[in-house]
Amino acid sequence: MSTLTALRGPARVVVRQHRWTLWIAGGLALLTVAGLIALALRSDHVAEVFAASECRTDGADGNRECMQVARNYLDSMFTYRRVFDDVALALMAVPVLLSGFVAGPLIARELESGAFRLSWTQSVSPARWLAAKLAVPAVLLLAGTAVLSFVLQWAQSQADNPYGSEWYSPQIFAGTGILPFAYLLLGLCAGALIGILVRRTLLALTLSVLVTGAVGVAFAGLRAHLWPPSTVSGTSLDVRENIWWVETGHLTGTGERLSQDVCADVAESARARCFADNDITGHYLDYHPASHFWPLQLVETGILLALAAVAVTVAFRLLRRRTG
Repeated sequence: MSTLTALRGPARVVVRQHRWTLWIAGGLALLTVAGLIALALRSDHVAEVFAASECRTDGADGNRECMQVARNYLDSMFTYRRVFDDVALALMAVPVLLSGFVAGPLIARELESGAFRLSWTQSVSPARWLAAKLAVPAVLLLAGTAVLSFVLQWAQSQADNPYGSEWYSPQIFAGTGILPFAYLLLGLCAGALIGILVRRTLLALTLSVLVTGAVGVAFAGLRAHLWPPSTVSGTSLDVRENIWWVETGHLTGTGERLSQDVCADVAESARARCFADNDITGHYLDYHPASHFWPLQLVETGILLALAAVAVTVAFRLLRRRTG
């Protein structure tokens, strides 16, 4: 028995109506997975070959041939890192595209054309109709995103790339952990609400893309403030690797914080005098260590799921009110 035959009622209708979209999305996902695996194996091979050459990336050995080998190696690894980052960036765009698809072709188009009446007159309630519209893409995309996210993280870890991406970069942070699933659910629920509110295919699609994209951009800017940062202070800062800088500045003798811009435009010879005039006795750095990855992920995920729950609840109530 085929998957389509095994489905019943509204879910089967959704799959049949949008089967070409599902086939294209599935094909792109499979091609991406295959490409990531091939690129990871290639990256691992390039790293092994370079390690066996005993050349150094800093060119300190003075060997001209080694310098060219090192340059070729670094160019290749930079290209691989950029491809991985582009895939992570594409994963960030999936919730936005999903939101537009749900709002426009999936919901608003049926409400605009009146095609929904056929389902509602065949013992399918409006609530069940909407639930099927949301459940089918949710299940498929959550499963596909889980596979893509896992393969992407595995591919990035295969070779010791000297151009490793920081854990806090927007595309890496939002494309790993549990955030991709939270953004997918938000895009799904926001699209449903906007589709029911607007009932015009193109307008609903456009508004949903803009709203979901704006939420992603807003969280990228607010993310550093979702969890209390760690702080290091003193006359000289112990700047560690793999940390996310949040804020840095000066400290006065009373512990007051001053902007980093204070004395920034003063000549080096006069900087000591400027520090004395402003009673600057030290500096501070607010930062997120790598251990803050999961607290930040959990807080942002909780907010996104709450927004998604509000959106889908309002969507069902609005649909019930408009249909009696």
